[in-house]
Amino acid sequence: MIDLYTWGTPNGRKVSIMLEELGAEYRTKSINIGKDEQFSDEFIAISPNNKIPAIIDHDSNSGEPVRLFESG
Repeated sequence: MIDLYTWGTPNGRKVSIMLEELGAEYRTKSINIGKDEQFSDEFIAISPNNKIPAIIDHDSNSGEPVRLFESG
């Protein structure tokens, strides 16, 4: 399962569109940038540069969750 941390910005929408097109199973976790939620300790642990979107893939081959952020 993939966790998608996003908000309704153009870049945030691009990732959700891609996941839908791939038919991937994912959960959306909203990060309200209007309330500065991207600066929370919980989110910085996922995306150290406090940018959205960010992904955690819990089904990696290594058995460990993989964090993906700012990977353009």
